[in-house]
Amino acid sequence: MVSSVVSILKGIAGAMRFFSHDGFELAYIDLAPPEGGDPVLLIHGFASTHAVNWVAPGWVKTLNDAGYRAIALDNRGHGASAKSHVSDDYTPQKMAADAAALLDHLGIGRAHVMGYSMGARIAAFLALHEPAKVATLVFGGLGSGMVDGVGDWGPIASALLAEDPQSIPHPQGRTFRAFADQTKSDRLALAACIETSRTLLRPDEMDRIRQPTLIAVGTRDDIAGSADQLARMMPDAASFAIEGRDHMLSVGDRTFKARVLEFLRQHPL
Repeated sequence: MVSSVVSILKGIAGAMRFFSHDGFELAYIDLAPPEGGDPVLLIHGFASTHAVNWVAPGWVKTLNDAGYRAIALDNRGHGASAKSHVSDDYTPQKMAADAAALLDHLGIGRAHVMGYSMGARIAAFLALHEPAKVATLVFGGLGSGMVDGVGDWGPIASALLAEDPQSIPHPQGRTFRAFADQTKSDRLALAACIETSRTLLRPDEMDRIRQPTLIAVGTRDDIAGSADQLARMMPDAASFAIEGRDHMLSVGDRTFKARVLEFLRQHPL
């Protein structure tokens, strides 16, 4: 895993760019097929990066091969973007504002928006606060947990702060700590992020999101909650079960990719 991530990072280093927003220098990539294409803004999950969430699992290539322009940023506190150890810097509203600022920076008035896990929550806040910028939405790895919560993340924050990873008793804490270590993340920044990035949305707020939405969750995902339940809260949403996949393995699933491409074709800009 570590060697593959390192090779991916080296391969895309020349494509990485930066822009400034709200006091943060934020890293992003903007890759399009030669003929151009409709933009798809990709927002990664907690403790991940644009490379780990979107490049390594083949999403950027999949979208480019299908004729779409793939834009992906490192959220504040993650990857090559600037870090803060202050929890108030990591609300979904502020991270959604970063995503909106990136579209403005690139001169893009409207885009498809796809987020995974925490990125799905950020995408929802983006749709609520900047609806004109969002043509469609894909929520991956987050269903009814968007509204009901996604369990106790306190042990995960403790795992990120632990001096010795071997001392971590919590299974999910060990998983996220290993992931953070593999991606060479700033663990203090992630611990701050986990405190405020999980702001819940109310059912009436989900009902205000009018864009066509696809909600995809793995059938073995014990973090995300129900895709069907979240879809029923929204006026124009469909759910998709990623068969046999857990939260981590759903990301690069080929059936997930095929369903997203079908959804995008059904809803051109």
